[in-house]
Amino acid sequence: MGPHPAVAAIRLAVRRVLHDLLTEHHSATAALPHAPSHEPPPSPRPRASREVPTSPPLVLVACSGGADSMALASALAFESPKLGIRAGGVTVDHGLQPGSDARAADVVQRLRELGLDPVDSVAVTVGRTGGPEAAARDARYAALDTAAERHGASAVLLGHTRDDQAETVLLGLARGSGTRSLSGMAAVSGAGGRYRRPFLELDRQTARKACMVQSLPVWDDPHNADPAYTRSRLRHEGLPALEKALGKGVVEALARTAQLSRDDADALDAWAGRAEATVRDATGLLECAKLYALPPAVRRRVLRRAAIAAGAPAGSLFARHIEEVDRLITGWRGQGAINLPGKVVAQRQGGRLVIRQG
Repeated sequence: MGPHPAVAAIRLAVRRVLHDLLTEHHSATAALPHAPSHEPPPSPRPRASREVPTSPPLVLVACSGGADSMALASALAFESPKLGIRAGGVTVDHGLQPGSDARAADVVQRLRELGLDPVDSVAVTVGRTGGPEAAARDARYAALDTAAERHGASAVLLGHTRDDQAETVLLGLARGSGTRSLSGMAAVSGAGGRYRRPFLELDRQTARKACMVQSLPVWDDPHNADPAYTRSRLRHEGLPALEKALGKGVVEALARTAQLSRDDADALDAWAGRAEATVRDATGLLECAKLYALPPAVRRRVLRRAAIAAGAPAGSLFARHIEEVDRLITGWRGQGAINLPGKVVAQRQGGRLVIRQG
């Protein structure tokens, strides 16, 4: 008798990601340059002795102790030995609740009991920039980046599910964000594709069921039920209201919207990348007339890229900022400079758009 369907589903999702990582690892290893040798070629040996030994890749799972990440950790612990992949874990102590250090120590113990090694607990200080949710996210990813670099990990697995994806799409829609925001979370993201999300096509209930049938203890973060947080209100009030009004299938539809939006955004980003070189003069300044001739979706992407290149933080650069800069092209009436995040200033001078730090 095989494993429970929920367990089989999470294992299959993780196995697919590990296969991808193993393929990438072998490709990177094969592409490594070899120093030229002046020695005569060695005499033939049996095939097995000619194999070049390589260190197996290390994959970490980011685990909070919740159902999603515990299900992910259990699947990684089960699948990685079969593929010759080393598997470890990391939990982040945000320090936002009493006893968070004890919770982190408990998660470390659970991960070690699954057979993961190395396992880290990293304490962070959460700032205030962008609100509590954004600040906690920024601190968490910084800690995960540091842990991955310290251990030389090939990837960090994250337990985001299809439900999380649906919530992300709705949050982007409510903020009036563009196509890129509506595309939600990517299955592969971060520098060099560090972050992998195996569960984006699985619902939250599947992960919880997998933990239950495996008798895995889980921790339910009280912040996930706290109405003070936007995502919590959306999860417990917004999505249920949508499903009541529109029927079941809203989560699946939003997840499909994310993928369609991502495909569109990728295509438009590629177009903008090619177009940017054609709208600059010999000194590298953007020419307003040539910008005006571009389709609005492409032009705004060119403007966003230019603002980020000038020093504007991508996470603080919103659609309204780019719309204001765009009016220097499409609605020019002699208006003054536009102030952007990161002390970046955009202004029109002599038919050119100048974007630089003020």
